[in-house]
Amino acid sequence: MVGIVVTGASWVATAKVQSLSMLYLTYGGLGGIGTGIVYVGVVSLLMQWFPKNRGMAAGAAAAGYGMGAMLTTFPISHLLAASGWRTTMAVFGLVMIAAGLIAAFFLKTPQVEAAQAEQGTDSAGYKTSFVVKTPLFWLMFFMMATMATSGLMVTSQLAQIASDFGVAHLSILGMAALPLAMTLDRIANGITRPLFGWISDRLGREQTMAFAFTLEAIALTCWLALANHPVAFVLLSGVVFLGWGEIFSLFPATLTDTFGTRDASRNYGLLYMAQGVGAIFGGPLAAWLHQSSGNWHPVFALAIGGDLLTALLAFVVLRPMRRRFMQSSPHA
Repeated sequence: MVGIVVTGASWVATAKVQSLSMLYLTYGGLGGIGTGIVYVGVVSLLMQWFPKNRGMAAGAAAAGYGMGAMLTTFPISHLLAASGWRTTMAVFGLVMIAAGLIAAFFLKTPQVEAAQAEQGTDSAGYKTSFVVKTPLFWLMFFMMATMATSGLMVTSQLAQIASDFGVAHLSILGMAALPLAMTLDRIANGITRPLFGWISDRLGREQTMAFAFTLEAIALTCWLALANHPVAFVLLSGVVFLGWGEIFSLFPATLTDTFGTRDASRNYGLLYMAQGVGAIFGGPLAAWLHQSSGNWHPVFALAIGGDLLTALLAFVVLRPMRRRFMQSSPHA
């Protein structure tokens, strides 16, 4: 409830800003804090409710986060055209607060978890103070940060890539390629989270990571080779998002499987900072590489390399390391 109020208030405050720096503080800073609280809280809570299907549970929550924009894109566009951006920000900020508070009212902690918390037992897992001292946590942090950086290097530059390859305004079945690609990408970005979460519940976390990360590397390679063809550009951009968005279901599920649910929200909150690292480096790094080289090949090469490195780490390093830890863990 606190997180959703902070998020909505950031939009309302943004409607009154008079400078770019205040926009960064309200929409970026305050809004980021609020959405982070909501996202981590909901994902961690769902994984407590469904311990045998944590990948699917985390993916379902992350899918809502990714696909929710589909519900608001057209209403926001309509209100922007009718009343301007300030009114739009204020109205939808209040809408978010109302909808979020109603939804949060129905959330509750599973009875088993609540009883363990009241008793102060550690049977549900490890404290965060222990988790952050393990090499296993920092390996997962590095892997998630690498995947976030690799994915954002390309996905954050989608419009510029489409423009440089000359496909942004080409038509496919009467629709411009770029808006069509962005719509397909949102769908793929939402579907991949519960899909790969469900697969990981059955085939294993590390095996699914290795497959998904390799899939993105292959999709990026084909996308670069066929970027001048509008149909291929649109379809392959969807595959790229399909191979990237699953980090938001695989990593929280793997983390909770490993360290338990005792401090799951706090643990994932720290791990989710890897996404922030990717946001800081991904977009600016891609822009700098493109500006320095004059083309997108170094950007794609670095992104593909990051994907393949993370896929290798998942299978060769994370899998045996996590197995040894859980064999020696009284909470496994």
